[in-house]
Amino acid sequence: MPFVSLLIIALMIIALIDIIKRDDSQVKYLPKMVWIIIVILLPLIGSALWFALGREYGEGGISMPRMPRRAAPPRSQAASAAQTWSPPAEARTTEQQIADLDREIEEWELRQQIEARKRERGEPDTA
Repeated sequence: MPFVSLLIIALMIIALIDIIKRDDSQVKYLPKMVWIIIVILLPLIGSALWFALGREYGEGGISMPRMPRRAAPPRSQAASAAQTWSPPAEARTTEQQIADLDREIEEWELRQQIEARKRERGEPDTA
């Protein structure tokens, strides 16, 4: 339980530092002083509100660190790969899969009807 308290206090401190360092033009909805009071009085909710609503992020929003990109293949390889690619032969559309399932259901129902008629006639099972 003390771990949760420490996390809430750490979140509150980070939010307070962020509020203080922000320029007034980067603070939304309320003045900086009101945000500071909210974060101090309601540490968890106030900090969450600050990061969700009160702070203005850059044009791209929250930025995550990016992984370095692999080198692109030469254009001749990329063009030939694009020309030779085709979907797998067994790839079917959703409609085709549904039609296949419908046929299987019909076949199963017919087999059930045949078995029921055989039982009515008293014929032995051949399966």
